[in-house]
Amino acid sequence: MSKQFGGFTVVDHLSLDIAAGEFFALLGPSGCGKTTLLRMLAGFETPDSGHILLDSRDIAPVPPHQRPVNMMFQSYALFPHLSVRDNIAFGLRRAGLPRAEIDTRVNELLALVRLESVDRRRPDQLSGGQRQRVALARAIARRPKVLLLDEPLGALDKKLRESTQRELLALQRKLGLTFIVVTHDQEEAMTLADRIGVMNAGRLEQVATPRQLYEEPCSRWIAEFVGDVNIIEGQVTERRDGRLQVTTAAGPIVVSLPHGFNGASSVSVAVRPEKIRLSRQAGAADAGDGGRNTVNGVVTAIEYLGQTSSYRVALDSGMVLRAALTNAARRDAETHEIGQRVAASFAPDDCVVLER
Repeated sequence: MSKQFGGFTVVDHLSLDIAAGEFFALLGPSGCGKTTLLRMLAGFETPDSGHILLDSRDIAPVPPHQRPVNMMFQSYALFPHLSVRDNIAFGLRRAGLPRAEIDTRVNELLALVRLESVDRRRPDQLSGGQRQRVALARAIARRPKVLLLDEPLGALDKKLRESTQRELLALQRKLGLTFIVVTHDQEEAMTLADRIGVMNAGRLEQVATPRQLYEEPCSRWIAEFVGDVNIIEGQVTERRDGRLQVTTAAGPIVVSLPHGFNGASSVSVAVRPEKIRLSRQAGAADAGDGGRNTVNGVVTAIEYLGQTSSYRVALDSGMVLRAALTNAARRDAETHEIGQRVAASFAPDDCVVLER
């Protein structure tokens, strides 16, 4: 599919398959086209070219109210003058269902989202999490085949967002519906989704499981966009026994030969901060040889984050590495200090070689 606004291409020849019953997340920077894609799936925007196939039927020309698709908005868009029960029943009444059938369905949904005790309250009498569940119940009331969610948890605080993520995932598994969620929150996408599609400038850069996306990024852009990463530029100087030796400004680095390596001479080596170990005793730089790559430097900054601490290490070469260490003990004897000289080491298997 493609979509333009005023001559500017927002979605650019994008092709994507989503399985029935899958929880799929669209991730990407602001303005990358993910919300426009979601609105085209909902029918609120019409693609300039391409098709939207649902069970082999092209629904691109079908009006929104006739599609077996529903959308839950970030604002929830609840009717302020209606009770919880009436908000959930609204779409069913518009569909002309018998009253007894509506009552039965609403009772089922109230039980599903655990709101039976507040069914007579109005939205302004509910907590943020309760309003989110009302919006969700209303969105699935007519049993859509696909539920679209646009930043559904963005208005919730961190604790409530985490508990609601678990509820949303359990509900999706129970219902067996296809959920497609747009989010800016990488952690949320990783928690909820079976697969994630990362968009950039109207195109899909990579579609993969959360683990594949993080551990096996297909490009430097993906590696830098998803999570924190150290990028080390270098030249491949040797290829032997399933490994590459890369000459970098930090020193020689040995990395495992990536699957499908095209033989580029200039590469980027990506190393996640949590893969790096710090030792108080600095040692000689090591290019691997079956062990760990080791470079020396000085700790210049520390951020205590509770479960982990983030360290910045200025290497002797002038490059700065970031390391993330788990705070496993309440009083850690191995805690490093600013100004301390350390050896930073990482395994060849923990390096990702990027050719683009």
